[in-house]
Parts: sequence; C-alpha cells; structure tokens
Amino acid sequence: MNRFSYQIYEMAHLALTPARAMSDATRLMFKSPLNPWTHTHVGKNLAASAELFERVTRRYGKPVFDYEYTTINGKSCAIDENVVWEKPFCRLIRFTAESSHTRSRLLIVAPMSGHYATLLRGTVEAFLPNYDVYITDWSDARMVPLSAGKFDLDDYVDYLVQICEFLNTPGQSAPLHTLGVCQPSVPLISAIALMEADGNAKAPNSMVLMGGPIDTRKNPTAVNLLAQERGTNWFRRNCIVSVPVPYLGVGREVYPGFLQLSGFMAMNLDRHMTAHLDMFNHLIEGDGDSAEKHRDFYDEYLAVMDLDAAYYLQTIEEVFVRHSLPKGEFRHRGRLVDLRAIRGAALMTVEGEKDDISGVGQTAAAHALCPNIPENRKEHYLQAGVGHYGVFNGSRFKREIAPRICAFFDSSEQGR
Repeated sequence: MNRFSYQIYEMAHLALTPARAMSDATRLMFKSPLNPWTHTHVGKNLAASAELFERVTRRYGKPVFDYEYTTINGKSCAIDENVVWEKPFCRLIRFTAESSHTRSRLLIVAPMSGHYATLLRGTVEAFLPNYDVYITDWSDARMVPLSAGKFDLDDYVDYLVQICEFLNTPGQSAPLHTLGVCQPSVPLISAIALMEADGNAKAPNSMVLMGGPIDTRKNPTAVNLLAQERGTNWFRRNCIVSVPVPYLGVGREVYPGFLQLSGFMAMNLDRHMTAHLDMFNHLIEGDGDSAEKHRDFYDEYLAVMDLDAAYYLQTIEEVFVRHSLPKGEFRHRGRLVDLRAIRGAALMTVEGEKDDISGVGQTAAAHALCPNIPENRKEHYLQAGVGHYGVFNGSRFKREIAPRICAFFDSSEQGR
C-alpha cells in the first residue's frame, strides 16, 4: 500500500466538506415546515438524497453506550457506567444496576477488529438484568501516542489476565464469567489456559466463545481463505500504513479502520446498497421508524477504529495462516499455551448457521482442544438462521441465545 494512502484518505474527506455542508443545508431546507416544497414529491426526493449523500460521506465518531435503565425482577433500575481499569490500549467499563442481592460478574471481551465496543450494545443490554457487566473498550490505535509502545497479541493476552486478576480481587464472593465475541476467542481461551496452568486462583469460573476463529481450517470462509492464500507478508505490504498528523498516534503503524470497513462492505455490497435504497424510500414515504432503525445500525457499523500493526499482523500469522492454537503450537512470549491445562473453567461455544466470517465448526473446535474440562461443564449451541452479527445481537440473540448463556452460567456456578 502507498505509504501516503492515509494522507490521501484524509485529503479526500476534507475535500468533500463543502459538498457535505451544502447537502446538509439542502436537507434542512426541504425538511422545514415553512417551505411549500417540503411535502411535495420533489421536495421529499431532494431531502432524502441530501441526507443519504451526507451520511455516506460522513466520518462517524466513536458511539456511546448511553444506557439509562434496565429491568430487574419487574423493577426499573438505573444503570451506572464507570471506567474501573485503564491502560493505553484498553479501558474496562463497568455497568451496574441497583439490586437487592449479590450479582455474578460478567466480563465481555469485545473484538478488536475495527469496530468499537459499542457494537456489542445489544449484547451488554441483554445481560444487564442478571449480571454486573464489564466490557473491554479497546482504544483507537491512531489516538495512542508512540510513547505507549506497540500492542500485539501477546499484550492482548496479558491484558485479559490482568483484568481477570483485577476483577477477582480478595473478598469477591460473586463468580466471574467471561464471554468472548468473535476475534477475542483465541486470546481469551489462551489467557485462561495460562492462568490455570499457573494455578492462578483468580481464573474465571466460565468462558463463552461466540463465533470465534479457534480453528479456521474447519469450514473456511472467504475471509479465512484470503488470509491463507495471501500470507502475512502480503498484508504487511498492502494493509499497513502510518498514522498522519494531527492524530495523537502520528507515526504509529496501523491497519486503518477505513480499510477494514471497505472490506466488510465489499463482502456484502449488494445488501448494503439495498439497505441504503430502502432508507431512501422510507424517507420519501415518511416512514420515520424504519429510517431511524437504519440510521442507528449504520451509525454504529460505519464508526471504525485503527488497529496497531503488530497486533493485526501477529493475529493474521498465528490464527489464520499458521493455525497455531489448534495445532498446539501457539506461544505467549515464548511459552507454549496448552489448552489441556484448563480444568476448572466451564466452556460454552455458540455459532451461527449462516456465519460468513467464522464458519460453523471453527468455534466448536475448542471442545476437542480442552479435553480436561468435564463433559458436564461443556456445551455447544448452533443458532439456526443467523449470520455473524446475529450470533451476538438482534432479536434471536435476545430471545434464544442469551437465555441459554445465562442458564449455562448458572449451571457452571453449581457444578464447580
């Protein structure tokens, strides 16, 4: 990749600023109730076109969780959000609700794959009535100064070990459960294996791995095949750029979020084009609810962050090219990670029937790699009719997947 591609991207964004301003002004003019053209077919078309142009060319900032209330035992309870642990590349956010009893704790490990942790807003929301929920809020690498050092897959595992140790401090009576969504499945299961191998009493009670690339040799998807065919050096040459001025991380080598997003969009281009056309029609027809659902989804989906190049390339090499973990060859800072060391933590895997990112069987492979976990503390669930996103979000997740995970956590507490 041209080493100036990030600068070219920034220049292109700035060049469109006047057009976006004019488009926004047009939208406001043809939305005004004082404008006689507002309720005409021409006016509605112009307003819809202007909004669509502005949204397609906009840069989306980091979203917020913004929870206010949840329901516990039929009672509406306010949600408190606090940062309880922080390092240069991650903040640990805690969500708590008033409750009359001690609640188990759930650590949700969000993926570091280009989107912010708020992509799991629905995941967190589903568990708030039952648990004190913590989530890893990974930093945008372009905003981390070079003085903070690099961040790679070894650091990722270290962070998870440190977070588990932080949460399982002396005096904590409530069990700690963990849930890794997609990419974190590999570092999460590795961190737990290292903790149990060391006899670390602060290891979590259970782990749920959802749509994760434990063994990408099984039922490989287009994403897996691309990594296998191109190899790590291709990604190093074509996907790594330096952060430009004026970002805090100027000079840091990253895999840019805009490149990751373009890959996601290209995989399902027809679906995204149809969705935007549907939004255009909803705006013309005055269907505000449907248009708002579209806005909410794409405000989240189009907000992306940069990944440190060291982490990205090490993940490509170890997970997608060498398949180190399922081969029993994965090392953390030179030390072999042996999943057979896991005996205490219960294991549940969740997959989606139509997942085009992590194929069916890739996450379930964890069960064979952890032979010393008792069978009564293992569970696998395949959700029919959902793709990758549906594994951790949406109506089927809330209705069918989340209750099964809660039941699994309950049984793991009783069976330990």
